[in-house]
Amino acid sequence: MKRFYRDVATGSDGGGTSIRLDNRPVRTPARNILALRNASLAEAIADEWRAQGDEIQPRSMPMTGLANAAIDRVIPAPELFAEALARYAESELLCYRAEEPLPLVARQRALWDPLLDWARDRYDVRFNLTAGVMHHPQPTATLIRLRNAMTSQSAWALAALSPIVTIGGSLVIALALCEQEIEPSSAFDTAHLDELWQEELWGADHFAQSARDVRRADFLAACRFLDLVR
Repeated sequence: MKRFYRDVATGSDGGGTSIRLDNRPVRTPARNILALRNASLAEAIADEWRAQGDEIQPRSMPMTGLANAAIDRVIPAPELFAEALARYAESELLCYRAEEPLPLVARQRALWDPLLDWARDRYDVRFNLTAGVMHHPQPTATLIRLRNAMTSQSAWALAALSPIVTIGGSLVIALALCEQEIEPSSAFDTAHLDELWQEELWGADHFAQSARDVRRADFLAACRFLDLVR
């Protein structure tokens, strides 16, 4: 789509702060007004619109995309959305460990155990660890408490948590980000520990690295969105 506006501004619109293009409010794909949770988020999204050139590139506007998702998809049914994300606890990444080589086993223990320990203390849960990739069920009480932790999040936070959970594959890492127990870049690397280990061992693969760079950008954008809607 070619750029069709000159001026980008923010302003009060009903229940939030909207983005205005040449004094017309931006609407979501479902035709809702893009009314943002707070002025900081509105300015971040306005900056995305200001940065567009002659053609609008949606891929360069992650904040706008996440806000659209919050308004059109999450706010109408936040509990269902939270429960879908909470199912990742059933196959929590941090519980699936390598048997060898021993340096990888040690690195997983060093990076993953502290996060599981934090979750145990924070949510009064326990985890079943297993070697390999075969599914190993988690305690029912753990699943219930982690689901409750997700359903307590706002719809805006859930919109950010969706890519964080799906890209990282870890509900525990996502919850740690919610409570600022881990930095976004460290969180991404922690979730991709095995992949980064293989790269150290065998060298970088251009296509794998490019795909990971895209995932990293999406993950960090979601983390920034999460920070703005706290």
